[in-house]
Amino acid sequence: MTATHRRRLVLASQSPARLGLLRQAGLTPEVIVSGVDEDAVTAPTPAELALALAEAKASVVAALPEVRGALVIGCDSVLELDGHALGKPADAEEATARWKSMRGRAGTLQTGHCVWDTAAERYVSATASTVVRFGEPSDEEIAAYVASGEPLYVAGAFTLDGRSAPFIEGIDGDHSNVIGISLPLVRKLLAELGVGITELWAPAE
Repeated sequence: MTATHRRRLVLASQSPARLGLLRQAGLTPEVIVSGVDEDAVTAPTPAELALALAEAKASVVAALPEVRGALVIGCDSVLELDGHALGKPADAEEATARWKSMRGRAGTLQTGHCVWDTAAERYVSATASTVVRFGEPSDEEIAAYVASGEPLYVAGAFTLDGRSAPFIEGIDGDHSNVIGISLPLVRKLLAELGVGITELWAPAE
């Protein structure tokens, strides 16, 4: 498929990490933020909540007249710990308490994915799950990490590719899912819509 005929791809997320992963995979998505009120979305389980949020974000952007004909990807992540869904901490105090409760334990990063084909007027969705095993940073290390500001902007108050990487002992599952978007799952969802991911690759320079 030539560059002229490549499908337009839209990412319904303001996450720099998701955009970066898609670009590293050879894709060139545009970004249109949905503006969905995340607090208004509820679901029985963390995995279902992540999926509901992803579907809501993708659906809002897919309904915009200016994206007609495009493929729209929506994602949302939460950390499941003790059966609860943990998103972005509200403030530094919550981020500190969160890290003190997570250290030495394991949680499951749930990321909902929804891909809308606005030309066919249908979508597919699924949730990817990755177990994250946290190390045992000291109180001083947690304080320094929270002071950096990073945990206030990410689900679960941690990142796999940022300053908290030294505090994560390992993962079981797809690492790209923990960063923000499961590339293998995106490929599968696109295939369900009859789109090969290689058809969306930007031409080699």
